[in-house]
Amino acid sequence: MDEEIKNALAVLHKGGTLLYPTDTVWGIGCDARNKEAVNKIFKIKQRAEYKSMVVLVCDEKMVNRYVKEVPAVAWDLIETAEEPLTLIYPDGRMLAENIIAADGSVGIRIVKDEFCKNLIHKFGKPIVSTSANISGEAAPSSFNDIKLDIMNKVDYIVNLRQKETNNTKPSTIIKIAMNGEIKIIRK
Repeated sequence: MDEEIKNALAVLHKGGTLLYPTDTVWGIGCDARNKEAVNKIFKIKQRAEYKSMVVLVCDEKMVNRYVKEVPAVAWDLIETAEEPLTLIYPDGRMLAENIIAADGSVGIRIVKDEFCKNLIHKFGKPIVSTSANISGEAAPSSFNDIKLDIMNKVDYIVNLRQKETNNTKPSTIIKIAMNGEIKIIRK
């Protein structure tokens, strides 16, 4: 794993894109603070730029760094979540402008996956995570479901867990407001 983290870090530092395993589905990722790198992912996925993407962080400190003010309900949701949970926070900050939605919100997930957690911790910045598929198509449930077209367009494919077929699924997504109001976007 250490060698793959080293290789992935080299790509992230150069503004490149990764195909990598996460705590949910295989993802396409990059430095979430690098606008040009984020643009590369929009092109790879053939995704409209007004559709935002998820940002992965390694801990609560990172959430606080990239969200102006974290609604109190967020910590309760994070603490009680049994499955991977992405929260859409009201006011993202210090991220690439094209990763923050038009209303200022940003979707962030604290990862539990060992590879992702170590990669983000060593990188010191959040990374983008969007499913490794063309926009509108089904998310791949395993590495073998990822289309060759996606693989050929990323700068680096992480060589870990490619043989796993445990049929993972995307995270639950909940939008939260400062007043504690929550809205389930995807279960």
